[in-house]
Amino acid sequence: MGSFELVEHFVSINGEGQFAGELALFLRFKGCNLRCDWCDTRWANGRDAECTVCDTDKLIDIAKNAADTCGLHRVTLTGGEPLLQRDMAELINALSAEGLSCEIETNGSVPIGDVIEKCSPRPVFTMDYKLPSSGMESRMCLENFPLLKESDTLKFVCASREDLDCAAEMLEKYKPVCKVYFSPVFGRISPADMVEYMKEKKLGSVRLQLQLHKFIWDPNERGV
Repeated sequence: MGSFELVEHFVSINGEGQFAGELALFLRFKGCNLRCDWCDTRWANGRDAECTVCDTDKLIDIAKNAADTCGLHRVTLTGGEPLLQRDMAELINALSAEGLSCEIETNGSVPIGDVIEKCSPRPVFTMDYKLPSSGMESRMCLENFPLLKESDTLKFVCASREDLDCAAEMLEKYKPVCKVYFSPVFGRISPADMVEYMKEKKLGSVRLQLQLHKFIWDPNERGV
């Protein structure tokens, strides 16, 4: 049976992406292979981060309780980087067997093909492409782009005009079929400036998103 390092779990609304505003159970896993400059979950990424080791059955119990209590039907697997958990495909299949939809929030550096091959039904991916301000652009797994489907989301977290230019270049190069979102680094770039950029570059298929949870609750609050 699978084993997982879980740092927290909670029910809240999705703060961003195509499911923004929808209730979900969040399972946050320990560890990340990147160190983004503006990361807001750094506390969960280190080797010394506090966690609870859970097997698949325990996580399914958590999910079933959340579904029964709150009426939700979606589980968001996040981190850190959830795909570093070696038994993630087993967990996704088990959640699907309970009638729950799975969304994986992945940082774009880990190949997604293995999980796609092992999971039925296919989970939904919300995948980042790390832009220059993150300091991690060189770590991106470009082989993931052709694997993204219409049901997936590609997210560009932007902190500067340079980031926006890079995102526009990637869209022109790869022409992804999935939904595409631009998201501002909280406090680093004006959303209004991003809208002007979208108009300037004729990015009619891109959506601007703001992190809802950072407006509803304190931006530094956990478990929301």
